Amino acid sequence: MANKKIENLAETLKDLGLSDNEARVYLASLSIGPAPILDLARIAEIKRTTVYSVVEYLESKGLMRIEIKSGRRVFVAEHPNKLQSMLKLKEDNLAQLLPDFLELYDLKKNEGFIKYYQGIEAIKNVYNGLILDIKPDDDYLIISKYDDWHELDPKFFTNFWERRAKIDIKIRILLQDTSEARQLKNREHRTNHQIKLLPGDTELITNLVITPQKVVTHQLTTPIFALVVENQSIIQMNKEMFEIMWRSIP
Repeated sequence: MANKKIENLAETLKDLGLSDNEARVYLASLSIGPAPILDLARIAEIKRTTVYSVVEYLESKGLMRIEIKSGRRVFVAEHPNKLQSMLKLKEDNLAQLLPDFLELYDLKKNEGFIKYYQGIEAIKNVYNGLILDIKPDDDYLIISKYDDWHELDPKFFTNFWERRAKIDIKIRILLQDTSEARQLKNREHRTNHQIKLLPGDTELITNLVITPQKVVTHQLTTPIFALVVENQSIIQMNKEMFEIMWRSIP
């Protein structure tokens, strides 16, 4: 079993859920064909007493069978196509259990938590996650100084703005009053955004995003970092504050 190719095959079998001994016995049986236990043990380099229990397990998984030849029992590996059946069975089992996994994941959301991200690459992942989590007709609320936010990575954030605009969600933005912000407001109806400008003396150094799933507070100055809060009480409080500000601006 020292051959590199055989070792790679054994690792693949272990990825499918077989133990090291099970992988060794199955590969040994494939390589030598119908054989008694003694030959399997020799090729697989495993004790004969161990091979009996291994063969029994492989037989239960449909990977080996017993035949009678010349009055004695020999053990035969099933066709490798059976491995695909094993993988399909695992996929089917996962599909059946996925709702239970999702239920556990949703329980975690009800408790709420805070995550910290530092550096522009990590923060870009946060923004990508926002539009992956959002659902049709959800509110997507923003308080921002667009110029500083955009300049962190112009190519990415221009693309992000365009991708977000194509989603069927309700985007409302309170922007610090700058020339760029005014240009965005002038074309808001062409980009699925509602934009209002904050009072002229407003000075923002953070970008705030509120969705039904989370609140993201993203610092725009060095050190660049973001706090992501997934707690329904905090999300609701931030949404209410946004609505008060939104209604107060003509």
